[in-house]
Amino acid sequence: MSEQHVLSRRKFLQLAALATASTFVAACGAKTETGSSGPSAPASAQITLQQWYHEYGEEGCQEAVYRIADEYNKSQDKVKVEVTWAPGDYDAKLNSALAAGTGPDVYESGLNIDRVRNNYVVPLDDLFPPDIKADFDDKDLTYNTLEGKVWGVRMIIDLGLMYYRKSMLDSAGVTVPKTFDELMAAGEKLTTGRTKGIFLGNDGGGIMWDQAARAAGVTFIDANNKLLFNTPVLANAWLKAKELYDSGSLLTGSPQDWWDPAAFVQGLCACCWGGFWMMPEVTRQLGDDFVVTAFPPVQIPNGSPTSSTFWGGWVEFVNGQSKHIDESKAFVKWQWIDNIEWQNEWATAYGYHIPPRKSAAEANKEFDAGNPLIAKEALYAYGWSFGPMWTGAMGTAVGDAYWRVVRDGANPEAEIQKAYETAQAELDRQLKG
Repeated sequence: MSEQHVLSRRKFLQLAALATASTFVAACGAKTETGSSGPSAPASAQITLQQWYHEYGEEGCQEAVYRIADEYNKSQDKVKVEVTWAPGDYDAKLNSALAAGTGPDVYESGLNIDRVRNNYVVPLDDLFPPDIKADFDDKDLTYNTLEGKVWGVRMIIDLGLMYYRKSMLDSAGVTVPKTFDELMAAGEKLTTGRTKGIFLGNDGGGIMWDQAARAAGVTFIDANNKLLFNTPVLANAWLKAKELYDSGSLLTGSPQDWWDPAAFVQGLCACCWGGFWMMPEVTRQLGDDFVVTAFPPVQIPNGSPTSSTFWGGWVEFVNGQSKHIDESKAFVKWQWIDNIEWQNEWATAYGYHIPPRKSAAEANKEFDAGNPLIAKEALYAYGWSFGPMWTGAMGTAVGDAYWRVVRDGANPEAEIQKAYETAQAELDRQLKG
């Protein structure tokens, strides 16, 4: 799962209700929408910082971000933080504001080289002395590093999981699949009546273009900014995905898409691909009648099969156009580096995510056993991301090629070659600036 995909699914999370309200809600400030102010600040505040969030769908998130800003405002008398909660197309609103020079001082998003070149981000290396840097996973630091500088602080780590309904598998005499071939066989056996075996999204498995590829051992782009996906291994991985697409065991037409637990908890499918964030709601409705794994290995000739999950989530940045860069950096440090209690609240009180600081994740008792522990271990063992040089245009080119192969029966080698050429042209554009 790419970072771009993670950003896309979060736009739709307002459709979900993935967790019960936090006990903190009663203490929260009033809600505001785009363009309005957050909590009040001390009368002596001299500087106002604007902080933007996209619309999280988990219940209690909006109240929590106003409350934590209010805590910062009350902790000192020099800065007032105003939170903007931006429903709808957050990416479009943010990009337009940044381009117009009216963007927020502090905002959440993902790193790309255009933001570096356009001064929409500033280096944050001074927030990462050696002891702090060692407390962040190398994958996170790599993702947020360009041209030798760290540009953002990870707020939460998201990952995807295969969810299996234990009672349905037991009734059908099916064990939890350990390979993609076993998953396909299980899907056919578990498809009965109104229940389909597998749910990978209402589109029939758009997540497969990268997850199946990675599970076969494909690397799309390496640390040296070289594209590596134009291989027979990717072609064969997509043909495997087409087998599943044509099998009749995939659920489509769910009331909600893959990022929401509705299809799984309502018994419309026996297993599904979903986010770690939905685990509290699944647990609330199904108790211990489920188990999770990473995406299973795809075994094909000349491949390197491996379990797989995306390493995604949101990152906090300071706008290079801000008139208050030092104050913005101090606020980011207070919220996303120093405040371990807040990080653990944000990661587990409203839905499940992994706190980026290792010490925070280790201190969080939610991950000590059971499915949460399985998820955390899967992330550290198999998590991957494209990195900051991979763009949405590249993902669109490869994803469109995937669908022409899977839905239309197009030649995979030819489609991959065309997508590779498009992606290489986009990468060259970025590297040349």
